[in-house]
Amino acid sequence: MIRPTVVVMVKVPRPGRVKTRLARGIGAVQAAWWYRHQVARLLRRLRDPRWRLVLAVSPDAEAVTSRVWPADLPRVGQGGGDLGTRMARLLSRPGPVIVIGSDIPGVTRAHLARAIPALARHDAVIGPAPDGGYWLIGLGRVSAPPGFLAGVRWSSRHAFADSLATLSDRRVALVDTLDDVDNAADLARTISA
Repeated sequence: MIRPTVVVMVKVPRPGRVKTRLARGIGAVQAAWWYRHQVARLLRRLRDPRWRLVLAVSPDAEAVTSRVWPADLPRVGQGGGDLGTRMARLLSRPGPVIVIGSDIPGVTRAHLARAIPALARHDAVIGPAPDGGYWLIGLGRVSAPPGFLAGVRWSSRHAFADSLATLSDRRVALVDTLDDVDNAADLARTISA
C-alpha cells in the first residue's frame, strides 16, 4: 500500500495575520500565541510512521525560511487563491492525501487512522465540524473532479455542504465530527471540555 500523506495547513503565527476572528475576542497577540502552541501540540500528536506528515505553509515564502515549525517536517507553500483553490492544489498530489486544518484541538492519530482506510473504499473522505464546516478532506487515488471546491462559501455554515456538492459524482465517506477554533466562544468551549 502507498504511504498516505497528511497535509497540515499552517500559517506563520504573527499577531494580526493569523486567527483574526479569534483575535477579535481575545486580542491579536493572545490569538497568535494560542495558535503557535496549538500547532506545536498538534504536530507532536500527529507524528506517526503510518503516514507522511507535510506542512502547507502560508505565506509561501515562509515555507523555507520559518523556524517556527519543526525543521524535519517537509514543507510546501500553499500558493495563491481562496481556501478551496489552495486545498485542491494540495490534494492534487498522488494519493491518498488528506488535508487538515491546524486549529482543531481534539484531533488525534486515532482520527486519522480511521479516515485513511476509508479512502480504500471511497473516492473521498470528509470530517465535518459542528459549525457547518469541516476539519479534514481527502482524496484517494482518484483525481479531483472538475470544479472541485469551487464556489464554496468559506467560513460559513454552508462550507461542508458546498464542498460535498463538488464531489457529487464521487463516493464520499464521512468520519468523526470535530470542533475547530474560529472565535473566542469556540476557544472557551474547548477549554471547558
